[in-house]
Amino acid sequence: MSGIIAIVGRPNVGKSALFNRIVGKRIAIVHDQPGVTRDRVAAQAEHRGRPFTLVDTGGIGLLRKEKAADVITQAALDQVKLAIDAAHVIILTVNVQEGVQPLDAEVAAQLRISGKPVFVAVNKVDNDRSEQGLTEFARLGFEHLLPVSAIHGYGIYNLIDAAVALLPAFDPELAPKEDDDQGPRPLKLAIVGRPNVGKSSLINALTRSDRVIVSPIPGTTRDAVDVPFEVETEGVREKYVLIDTAGVRQERRVDDSVEFFSVKRTEDSIERADIVVFVLDAEAGILNQDKKIGGKIQEARKACILVVNKWDVADEAVRKVREEEMQRRVQGKRNMDLEEKKLTTLAEFAGWVQNQLFFLDYAPVIFTSAKSGFHLDRLLEAVRYVASQLQQTIPTGLLNRALHDAIERRQPVSSAGHRLKFFYATQVRKAPPTFLLFVNRDELFSDQYSKYLGDQVRRAFGFEGCPILLVPKPRPKTVESVRRNTPRRHVKDLPGKKREGPRPATSRRPVRRNPHAS
Repeated sequence: MSGIIAIVGRPNVGKSALFNRIVGKRIAIVHDQPGVTRDRVAAQAEHRGRPFTLVDTGGIGLLRKEKAADVITQAALDQVKLAIDAAHVIILTVNVQEGVQPLDAEVAAQLRISGKPVFVAVNKVDNDRSEQGLTEFARLGFEHLLPVSAIHGYGIYNLIDAAVALLPAFDPELAPKEDDDQGPRPLKLAIVGRPNVGKSSLINALTRSDRVIVSPIPGTTRDAVDVPFEVETEGVREKYVLIDTAGVRQERRVDDSVEFFSVKRTEDSIERADIVVFVLDAEAGILNQDKKIGGKIQEARKACILVVNKWDVADEAVRKVREEEMQRRVQGKRNMDLEEKKLTTLAEFAGWVQNQLFFLDYAPVIFTSAKSGFHLDRLLEAVRYVASQLQQTIPTGLLNRALHDAIERRQPVSSAGHRLKFFYATQVRKAPPTFLLFVNRDELFSDQYSKYLGDQVRRAFGFEGCPILLVPKPRPKTVESVRRNTPRRHVKDLPGKKREGPRPATSRRPVRRNPHAS
């Protein structure tokens, strides 16, 4: 056990800034607006070789017997209580510039009941004058008062040094070392989608806990929250990190900087994930914003699984899809003929989803209900399968045979009449599967032709859920080969040894006679 240190306090005293300063990364969103942090945000940290887990929490903004104004406030308070119960050491953060507030005294009273070791981090001590107000916080009833400045880094080392000293005993010999064979690292799964499609509910259903806050209010999640998750399958324990992200709204509707940073955290989560679980709403269908989010996944070239959540309202979803498609037919737009092809099975509805998100047609479609637990086991099966597809290495011989046959069957269109000559290919990366193709002309590789070759590679070797990246590289041409293929009148323009001066009258060499010959 590495030990857990929780940072608590009233809203807007600098808890998230202190958290980021200690872990050395900008993980939690820092903003002047109170109540930005809602979920528990955890990160691994280390101090003088001692690892520990640091937890940031939402601000405690209610006095005793005061009721929460909404479900989000109450859920955030519940998350703080869970963090206090799990922590070994607690850092109570206060603001020296504002002095002791009634909420500070309320938080201190709750911490005394917990019986946990508490250090009071008196934040925003930026000069000697500020440090003079330190003694006022002795009224909170805790022995350890430490001045810090989360913004400037003042006093942070002393604070962590004191807090780590009270963590449970730690044996370095039992800690996993980098060169030990500890098996594969946890697979990172970013759960992304529009607001209120059930991302947080899906994480809670998978972990069978209330790890992240769930409410019917869109935009409940703000930070990107990493949730460690383990599952045992056929006697093998598999480790995952579920990344809960903020819902991505249309850019014109992002009306404050907190939401802007939330969306930025979501984009960063896509970049660092191994597999993106793209959650869709079965009741609402596929909206334009879903397509924009899918475009971000495609641009990041990430493996993807499409999850149609809330499938317990499937009949309503299918009815809406039919009405939308019939309306498009009336308007004269291209669509599926739903009179001839009814969406009555999961496979047919999955085909419609992939048709709408055609640029993610490599992603499998799973239908779930976080509320009822429907098909959550199939989602985990899909995650395992896509993860195994990401680890494929295709033998060069088989790869070249498949690509050679595909190019022979269909040549790219060239306005100048050129043909594509394929020399050989090799796989240079696993995630995403990346193949380097040596050809005579890379300009013949249009997006359509790359899509065709990618589909042929997928048909031959699978790679379900994985984007396939083909990188054409023209084979370098030697001067000799260019000279052989260039008309005579242009040879003089080629690089090489040039004759200087006027051409001699005759090309024959003068004959040297032997003076001793008779």
